Amino acid sequence: MMLRRTFLKNGLKTAGAASALLGAKSRALAVAGAGAAPLLEFGYGDVQLAPGIAQMQFEQTQSVMMGMDEDSLLRPWRLRAGLPAAGRPMGGWYDEVPLVKTPSGGTGFAPAHSFGQWISALARGYAINQDPKTRAKLERLLALYEPAISDKFYANFRFPAYNYDKMVMGLIDAHQFAGMPKAFDLLNQTTDAAEMHLPPTALDRDEPQRKWRASVGDNTTDDYTWDESYTMPENLYLAAQRGAGDRYRNMAPRYLLNASYFDPLSEGRNVLPGHHAYSFCNALSSAMQAYMVGGSEKHLRAASNAFDMIVNTQSYATGGWGPDESFREPGSGALYASLTNSKHSFETPCGSYAHSKLTRYLLRVTRDGKYGDSMERVLYNTVLGAKELQQDGHSFYYSDYSNTGHKFYFDDKWPCCSGTLPQVAADYRILSYFHDTDGVYVNLYLPSTLKWTGGNGARLELTQSGGYPLEGRTNLVLRASKAETFALRLRIPVWANVDASDPVMIRVNGQPVAAPIATGFATLRRKWKDGDRVELNLPLPMRLEAIDPQHPETVALVRGPLVLFAMTDEDPRVSRDQLLSAKRQRGQSVWMAESGAGPLLLTPFTEIREERYRTYVTLTSA
Repeated sequence: MMLRRTFLKNGLKTAGAASALLGAKSRALAVAGAGAAPLLEFGYGDVQLAPGIAQMQFEQTQSVMMGMDEDSLLRPWRLRAGLPAAGRPMGGWYDEVPLVKTPSGGTGFAPAHSFGQWISALARGYAINQDPKTRAKLERLLALYEPAISDKFYANFRFPAYNYDKMVMGLIDAHQFAGMPKAFDLLNQTTDAAEMHLPPTALDRDEPQRKWRASVGDNTTDDYTWDESYTMPENLYLAAQRGAGDRYRNMAPRYLLNASYFDPLSEGRNVLPGHHAYSFCNALSSAMQAYMVGGSEKHLRAASNAFDMIVNTQSYATGGWGPDESFREPGSGALYASLTNSKHSFETPCGSYAHSKLTRYLLRVTRDGKYGDSMERVLYNTVLGAKELQQDGHSFYYSDYSNTGHKFYFDDKWPCCSGTLPQVAADYRILSYFHDTDGVYVNLYLPSTLKWTGGNGARLELTQSGGYPLEGRTNLVLRASKAETFALRLRIPVWANVDASDPVMIRVNGQPVAAPIATGFATLRRKWKDGDRVELNLPLPMRLEAIDPQHPETVALVRGPLVLFAMTDEDPRVSRDQLLSAKRQRGQSVWMAESGAGPLLLTPFTEIREERYRTYVTLTSA
């Protein structure tokens, strides 16, 4: 469905070119402080992805969810509510059974945990494909869910806040994206059932939760105390914004983890180490909502500072972070050590979902392309290379960046990443483009078509094609029912401006144009006509990125946004010059470098199947 997007002809004037020496944080705060409204998102249905890996991942995850047995999905809810439960157990984390703990959680670890996420992903999928079968399944699931809503579900339960948060998200998405008015009634019933079992304020993990649970005589299970009440404000704020009521706007601030997390982060103190990586990154989206809804500059500073800390002190070259699901002490050599002592380098679907939300919010607020650069790096080097979600619940969970890396499924069926993968696969569309009253921002160079209606009623379509990121060229073609004046802004990654001898090139209808670049976006403002063509050529420089400053000889080879993984689990004995001289094999997604052990093949994460690989290699002196 096409939504009207009005671009005022007397919109914002082009900002002057920013100084190249202006720090990223200063730029972000300057934009936010100037009072510019956040960029707006296009709808899920406004963007259609062309055939390719991103669209295939969306279709595949939707197919898995459409094939799920509905009675099996409701079984944990019914059992915990004391109702008869038809349907076969799904297995893995999802079931309501006595838990036998294992290092990976164990069967029955988190009953019904991903139900809300699958409702959310199906609703987003319906907004994309308008498939009546998808909406009908949502209607059936919500009808089955209503009689199973009970406060008994949340009593003596490991993760009441975790499950409630996912149900808030699923129900508000069903209302917003699948047009289901009843979803708000179900949300209120769910909140009534859950609220008495939630802590009064946000709690950190472990000891504080044990004390709270013991004090109220409820939720006293002592096997795991990993609930995540500190992630709830994002969806509570969104519920209020979408019309669910002031109840949720008033509830959200209670669960902002201020004293131990947002307050120190807002002051520039790095308190990330030791925290669970995914959920505490996810909590930063709550900080962004606190800013976007309530104007809290403190929470914007906290999210912006934490982003910089994650990128600069916690991340691999892939953009992934959190080996063994934990943020590490900067300067400790922990990332380097993980290359030999961990196969669990990045909690991939969950982590990429948290990262893409955070960068989406920050990009919208600051209009700084560095957040799109980071989003893109995580997209191509992590989640797009995930193994397929299986019908039986086998799920890709961890990316393995060790020296003997391989792709593998998680031990337990239906872990948390089985819920987030379908969500992030749907979200590629709303990450690709944004807009304001002045025009369109092109953030991701995924082959796709954006449809919208201009300020003078023109029906507009912008179609991207090209071989990016394997090639640096992206073509954009505009179809317009009548001429329209607006600004088209193209994200220019920071790595594309490394070599002045190989500059970024932009052509409009075959002619080179000069486009001012400010905060990572090149602006083309003109009266656009039907058939206008834009060609963007981004250089894709080869560069080496060290695992940390203490180990400058342990490096990943990066080309444009892509890490090129060495297809070996042996030390390849390769020099700096040899690695940087790797050549692409004609017509293939493979590069070859000479090494002391012979030819070394390298390829992006998306191309790896069952082969062994290394993310980092150790340089030799010659």
